[in-house]
Amino acid sequence: MLRGLFGPSKAEIWSQMAADIGADYIEGGWFKGDGVVYQHGEWELVLDTYTVRRDKSSTTYTRLRAPFVNKDGLYFKIYRTGFFSSMGKFFGMEDLEVGDPFFDESFVIKGNNQQKLIQLLSDRQLKDLMHDQSRILLEIRDDEGWFGTNFPDGVDELYFSRVGVMRDVNELKALFELVSHLLTRLVQIDSAYEDDPNVQISI
Repeated sequence: MLRGLFGPSKAEIWSQMAADIGADYIEGGWFKGDGVVYQHGEWELVLDTYTVRRDKSSTTYTRLRAPFVNKDGLYFKIYRTGFFSSMGKFFGMEDLEVGDPFFDESFVIKGNNQQKLIQLLSDRQLKDLMHDQSRILLEIRDDEGWFGTNFPDGVDELYFSRVGVMRDVNELKALFELVSHLLTRLVQIDSAYEDDPNVQISI
């Protein structure tokens, strides 16, 4: 009856999506959430959700994380124009343009190396995959902070997040394609190694 009212559950959608792309669906339990783990070359991509509680309210986010060996210390944060407009210069990185008027108008790009980001985003397929995500926050993080996994020197994390639980199968598949292609592009512009980062992140 509930399935008829609300449609397939997150578990049904994610497990089917995992089967379609050759990933592993990891069932959660009482104290652990469920998620999807996908292997792309030497990289492990982990999809899950987490909830932030503030006072009497809570917000759930979908995230996709992929540790990698960062060759040259490239950092960036990319999100749609207007998404963080009230936060201004909070991120502490320069607001950059990559020379593609449509992309520059659609996204805010912050980073520490404009030339590398121009190289990275010169790829048409990568930009199309970013446009396919209706909401997007994509960044390279140093590690997962106080309550997450600490990474060894030279290892950082490609990190995607958005508000809500993603339930669109095509959008989820496109997200895995986006992050996989982005990791490959980082190698192509000499900003990442293809080596196994030897980091296992928990769901």
